[in-house]
Amino acid sequence: MSFHAIIPAGGIGSRLWPLSRAARPKFLLDLEGNGHSMLQNTVERLAPYADSVTVVTGAAHAEGVRDQLADVAPGIDKHVVVEPVPRGTLPAIVLAALLIQRRYGDAVVGSFAADHVIRDTAAFGRALGAAEAAAREGMLATIGITPDRPSTGFGYIHLDGPAPANGAWGRAAAFVEKPDSATAQRYLDSGDYLWNAGMFVFRVSALTESYTEIADTVSHLREVVGGGTQDFAWSTTARAGWEATPVSVIDTALAEPLAARGLVAVAPADMGWSDVGDFASAGDLLDTDERTAQVAPGGKPQTVLALDSDGALVYASGKPVVLVGVPDAVVVDSGDVLLVTRRAAAQQVKGAVDALRAMGMNDLR
Repeated sequence: MSFHAIIPAGGIGSRLWPLSRAARPKFLLDLEGNGHSMLQNTVERLAPYADSVTVVTGAAHAEGVRDQLADVAPGIDKHVVVEPVPRGTLPAIVLAALLIQRRYGDAVVGSFAADHVIRDTAAFGRALGAAEAAAREGMLATIGITPDRPSTGFGYIHLDGPAPANGAWGRAAAFVEKPDSATAQRYLDSGDYLWNAGMFVFRVSALTESYTEIADTVSHLREVVGGGTQDFAWSTTARAGWEATPVSVIDTALAEPLAARGLVAVAPADMGWSDVGDFASAGDLLDTDERTAQVAPGGKPQTVLALDSDGALVYASGKPVVLVGVPDAVVVDSGDVLLVTRRAAAQQVKGAVDALRAMGMNDLR
């Protein structure tokens, strides 16, 4: 049974504005400084294990996605599915899974975010192997991240029993929402909780035949996909069917109810994972002595002078930047807009994007 990867590539990463914009979202940017975008890094990380990769994205980003896929992983099949309108992660994943089934038959598929960082690829491979093994037994499998701090920014997976070793899998008792700080500390101390990174692995036949929670969604999207083996194209009927599909998220619509029935397997991994969700976590990707000399993707190196400004993070190009007495400052110069904040306030950047939208300044989004 072959393995195929699905990469939902949507959203703009508002907490990384103004680097990440509606026209040039986070997953198309080189935030690791290795010359490849986050999407390209994701595809290359999956290429040793996958027979194909299917990226589901919106019309605004389809050209950029196709261009970037052409430059990576030449040994595997690559497909792009363009959503007419976004309907959430569950419909996107089900649609891609049905297309994989049509092209390749019953298979194990895995869904992985387009814009996460994984430093220890060997640990990722071991966890993926364990998740695949569970999926072949009909489980919905997920890779859970071993937490290293009491984070309030992530959802958690409550393990049903002791944490299995890396390369093995156990069962999930429940998925829980983002906790407050005291609860997050309790989760960390217990050792019974993992971060939910939104990675899911399953057999297509299990998705289409056994998971009654989404039976209506599967049946509806079968009609959208249609039959035959030809490449999928959006007919008028298919487009109308897609637009009528209810918006839903795989975590709440599928993973949570299946966990309650004991049907979710968890493969834990300590693999240097980050969702790069804001400028604080983006700064953590860099070595300490590099945090005051980071250049925006495509930018030209510039002078950064930081006096009494330890931990400052600068994304800029074309002009010198001087910081005096502002530790942990974040300065982002994208040409048409300048953002100045602090790493501690990084989660609040999304509020600036919302405010610009309310002011009608959509050209800056």
